[in-house]
Amino acid sequence: MNPLPNDKPVFSFYGDDFTGSTDALEAFAANGVPAVLFLRAPATGDLCQFNKCRAVGIAGSSRSRSPQWMRAELPAVFERLREIGAPIVQYKVCSTFDSSPEIGSIGCAMEIGARVFGGDVPGNRAVPVVPAAPRLGRYVVFGNLFAAYAGGTYRIDRHPAMSAHPTTPMDEADLLRHLALQTSGKLALVDLHALRGDSFQWPADAQGVVFDGLDLCDLTRAARRIWDHRAAPQTFVVGSSGLTYGMLDFWRCQSWLPHPEAGGEPALSNDGRLLVLAGSCSPSTEAQVRRGLQSGFHGIRLNPSDPAAHRVEAEALAELSAGRSVILYSALGPADRVEIADPGALSAAMGRLLRNLILASKVSRVVVAGGDTSSYAVQELGVSALTFLAPLAVGAPLCRAHGFPYPLELVLKGGQIGPESFFEDVRTRK
Repeated sequence: MNPLPNDKPVFSFYGDDFTGSTDALEAFAANGVPAVLFLRAPATGDLCQFNKCRAVGIAGSSRSRSPQWMRAELPAVFERLREIGAPIVQYKVCSTFDSSPEIGSIGCAMEIGARVFGGDVPGNRAVPVVPAAPRLGRYVVFGNLFAAYAGGTYRIDRHPAMSAHPTTPMDEADLLRHLALQTSGKLALVDLHALRGDSFQWPADAQGVVFDGLDLCDLTRAARRIWDHRAAPQTFVVGSSGLTYGMLDFWRCQSWLPHPEAGGEPALSNDGRLLVLAGSCSPSTEAQVRRGLQSGFHGIRLNPSDPAAHRVEAEALAELSAGRSVILYSALGPADRVEIADPGALSAAMGRLLRNLILASKVSRVVVAGGDTSSYAVQELGVSALTFLAPLAVGAPLCRAHGFPYPLELVLKGGQIGPESFFEDVRTRK
């Protein structure tokens, strides 16, 4: 008997930033599961509009927020996900796991989720934590996080970019030690030996259980362990898109999901123009901006104190009106970064600039690069929801924006995601 509901979503999630949320959206599309990503908690009418979707996500900004903000905002969002009723509810985090006790606290979100989803079920407060995402080159081995970068694989505290992240630098690779700074709950590890063994025992008396993951099969094994341990109608899980893929793969192995069908919605006809807003200072995005400029994009360096200056808008609109593609960027890599007193306000200002340019130029394809930038800037566009259109780089799909005044395609790209040719690849994608 198939235990998945056939009259409501089978999976729901809250993404702690917008780029990670579209990463999850892509996971469902790859598995043939119709999904929608709302940019705010959906009302009943919103769900009716997308009533064929079996997965429902809400894109958020908690990755850049304080624990105080989380305690004020997340309970209501989690309660809405509880009302939607999917058996698996994921707090979707980036597989780099960058967070701190002060900003983007995964431990704080874990505690809130445990109260909302397990508070009325005795013994159901153990929250599984699955950070690994092998598709993105992110691995957890004996509790330590590793990430691929520029042809190599680094322990996260030695990773050239993430160890120097401007907001939440990862200075600890042992995830139990890292999480212990963010929660008072007891933590346990399911390492590779236990995960792959035949006599698996769920760790006793733990409030958070971190799972190793080295390959795709490990994520499917972790999903099976989590599913078999369910003690309530809904299970709250913290994890990257690796957990999403693992759970869907496990369900398919049980013949509970249909086999995926190729393709998403048909893409819009591409007029050859692309508008890019790059708010990331990562070396990967720097390389993409430089490659884009070499490929004929017109570049405009934004002034962090006045990103929406009239000069910038006029120059960008003139280039777009002439049929050219434009990159607006706030920095060329970490060495070019300027300290900002209020990064959220800067990203919101860039979002308003972006909306003005889209409406004035009628450009139909847009990229926003940077997790925090996306979380704030996209909220200024007035978009209500996103659905999957087509794959690009893993973790950064082409999406259709809903609720905008005219048809719009949107790509939200994390700072570390994509090849150097990413912007040109998006521009020429048919």
